[in-house]
Amino acid sequence: MNEIKKYLRKELAEFEINFNKAVESNVSLLDNIMKYIVKTKGKQLRPIFVILSGKLCGEVNEKTYRAASLIELLHTATLVHDDVVDDANKRRSFFSINALWKNKIAVLVGDYLLSKGLLLSLNNKDFKILEILATAVKDMSEGELLQAEKARKLDITEEIYFNIIQCKTASLISSACSAGAYSTTENEFISDRMKLFGEKVGIAFQIKDDLFDYGKEDVGKPTGNDIKEKKMTLPLIYTLNHCDKATKNKIISIFKNPAKKKHEVKYIIDTVVETGGIRYSTDSMMMYKKQAIDILNEFDDSEAKTNMIQLVDYITDRNY
Repeated sequence: MNEIKKYLRKELAEFEINFNKAVESNVSLLDNIMKYIVKTKGKQLRPIFVILSGKLCGEVNEKTYRAASLIELLHTATLVHDDVVDDANKRRSFFSINALWKNKIAVLVGDYLLSKGLLLSLNNKDFKILEILATAVKDMSEGELLQAEKARKLDITEEIYFNIIQCKTASLISSACSAGAYSTTENEFISDRMKLFGEKVGIAFQIKDDLFDYGKEDVGKPTGNDIKEKKMTLPLIYTLNHCDKATKNKIISIFKNPAKKKHEVKYIIDTVVETGGIRYSTDSMMMYKKQAIDILNEFDDSEAKTNMIQLVDYITDRNY
């Protein structure tokens, strides 16, 4: 990731200027919160996808930087709202907005970020890029609601799981790639190919996140956290479909219990490992990675393409 950021040093510096300008406010409380958000933002993965996709397909321009700022605004808005919904006090080891300023302020901040993103595009007549990213936000909301609906019944099939993560995670990455490509080409066919590329990468990204729940490394969230929160992920879905009836009933009984004990969570993790859920999920992740690289290979060799391949490698090889 450091090498990719070094390659994009000039473009990321320009993006920072554009993003900081986009979140400016004359309301002192809001301006202070925006400065806190800028200070605590993460790896900027989605803006990097926008800029790299733009470079892969053409010359990066002001529209590319606006697209990168828009996706960071929308992504940040969804994270702020997610923390309110989840009653989360931390985000990336920093206090969440709702922990510091309470829920009402956090919801309004999320709304502000969303409106700033919409205005950024509308004021510059970036209608196609706004359509791409507004569709992603719609998909994310539908994915979250579908997951909530299915979590109550514990009837998530593998097909539904992929539908959920395609909406929840892959939609924002795919829209970042699509918007970046469109910003430098205004070619809908190329934009659609990059959207499909981003979708494959986004699915691989989420499977990797799911696998962290069954590991032993410090990845910023406790091992077994998805199990405690009753999130049905691919390793567990595979296990439930490939274990005997008694084991399945025991897992479901533990899973339904809101007060899971440590040894019960360990039992589920150990069973998933023994049944082959980790191996199956890893193979699935690598299949989506290969499909993403196959799409990239439709493009001419370039420094941008090399760095995009490195970014895909980072998605599947990362330790956090």
